[in-house]
Amino acid sequence: MTIYVALLRGINVGGHNQIKMADLRRMFESVGINRVQTYIQSGNVLFDSDENVTSLRQRIEQELEKTFSVSTTIQLRTSVELEQIITDCPFSEEERGEAEASTDAVTFYVSLLLDSPAPEDIDQLNGLRSEIDDFRVRGREVYLLLRQGIRNSKLANSLIRLKTPSTVRNWKTMNKLNVLAKSMET
Repeated sequence: MTIYVALLRGINVGGHNQIKMADLRRMFESVGINRVQTYIQSGNVLFDSDENVTSLRQRIEQELEKTFSVSTTIQLRTSVELEQIITDCPFSEEERGEAEASTDAVTFYVSLLLDSPAPEDIDQLNGLRSEIDDFRVRGREVYLLLRQGIRNSKLANSLIRLKTPSTVRNWKTMNKLNVLAKSMET
């Protein structure tokens, strides 16, 4: 069995797409998915399955629409991919620490993309790099160092230019999901 993390976009944000995590867990279980766990209210679901990732994604998205009337693209990552996202972090602890010390806002995020962005789409974001906002693309992930937080970031609001569905999680959440996924391996 492969351990997966499903990351849903726009769940329980700003009063929209309200789903209780217990209901979300039951929905996953109702379609035959095993060992389902949720983490915090933003739509993070860990589980295991032998199913092909494409059919798994489609089945979950269809069931979300049917059960909750929520139409969204989910991002699926295996536990191995999740570990690699943590390992491949292109920003040093020092850079992340300095950014965090400069504000009360959370400053480090990962945007998880459905597909790797095209080089020309990445180039469109390069003009938004500054002393405040910086990013690095690694495959299907964009690491975001936002020194004034995500709410004040022109860069974060421009990720749509990458022309692929995405969802964003802060670094603390990514690390916790990694720990939870590892604990499912034993």
